[in-house]
Amino acid sequence: MKRDSERGAAAVEFAILLPLLLMLVLGTIEFGRAYNAQITLTNAAREGARVMAINKIPAEAKAKAQDAAAPISTSIPTTDIILSTDTCPVGTQVTLTIKYTLSTITGIAGPFPMTGKGVMLCGG
Repeated sequence: MKRDSERGAAAVEFAILLPLLLMLVLGTIEFGRAYNAQITLTNAAREGARVMAINKIPAEAKAKAQDAAAPISTSIPTTDIILSTDTCPVGTQVTLTIKYTLSTITGIAGPFPMTGKGVMLCGG
């Protein structure tokens, strides 16, 4: 008889801890997605700024940034990609900023606004 009460106690303990464990696992997944999205945005902004610094064509720089950000979203509009200048005189810096809103899988928190920023020296 003692065995049945022990099994029941284990089931109650599991039922109490299960939501906490699920929240921990789902939080880890969401954090990993957000971290990956931030790294991707930063790299995409850096690529776009590099293209602008070398080629000095704003549309080409924005297109390169969109292509580099495709792993997180294929639908980032060019209005969310901002260049600090449309010209790039040698020796000045150009900054490209990408804004993106990351939706969550679980829907518990978020959406999270994110920004990637890349800076390059023009003509360098």
